[in-house]
Amino acid sequence: GYAHWKGQVLNSDELHELYEGLKLNKVNQYDYVLTGYTRDTSFLAMVVDIVQELKQQNSNLVYVCDPVMGDKWNGEGSMYVPEDLLPVYRDKVVPVADIITPNQFEAELLTGRKIHTEKEALEVMDMLHAMGPETVVITSSDLQAPLGNDYLIALGSHRKTKADGTKMTQRIRVESPKVDAVFVGTGDLFAAMLLAWTHKHPNNLKVACEKTVSAMQHVLQRTIRSAKAQAGEGNKPNSAQLELRMVQSRKDIENPEIIVKATVL
Repeated sequence: GYAHWKGQVLNSDELHELYEGLKLNKVNQYDYVLTGYTRDTSFLAMVVDIVQELKQQNSNLVYVCDPVMGDKWNGEGSMYVPEDLLPVYRDKVVPVADIITPNQFEAELLTGRKIHTEKEALEVMDMLHAMGPETVVITSSDLQAPLGNDYLIALGSHRKTKADGTKMTQRIRVESPKVDAVFVGTGDLFAAMLLAWTHKHPNNLKVACEKTVSAMQHVLQRTIRSAKAQAGEGNKPNSAQLELRMVQSRKDIENPEIIVKATVL
């Protein structure tokens, strides 16, 4: 969200070197791996290799992938990473992921299908399940919310294979109030919170999503109040003022009061 930024992009060789160091010291024991924004195809391919190796050591490892590729503005979708990342996400990353958190545009990219209705969204989530992940959450969409235009819809689907081999799917819809500002980092926060709450409630996507979205609301509301107070009456808050108030929201993150309920579909 800032006009200037400095630093280096980590490449796959550097990632590999870091991982080798962890391996040599035998501390490459993980329960979860979470990935988000990246711009480099070889880096992404290296992530897949590492996740596969970690899963060989720990078959219970859960890989949470936020396939950050782009978003919609005023109904028009566009990618903000190089386009050659799409086939890597689709063909290599998503198949090894257990939980994915695309927005509507990213879900459409991964499946090659447009979403106009909730029914189509559920079909797209089924296609994503078929690619590998047990849990799919479309974090935001431009679908019409039953509660009205001031609400944003997220949809979740959890598919479990029972001991007898039959599959059961829990599907939910979450409607959260829109907040009138552009924030940076909300997708990262969503993926991290979903990891935490699915860990606490592994077989209850409804509760995990309610806690995730409620915590998000608490953080966003606190951020917008604080940003407006800093900007002063009638002024538009700037990027620095709109930094998510994560530290100040610690209690809400650890134990969110449920202010957004999910509907089981």
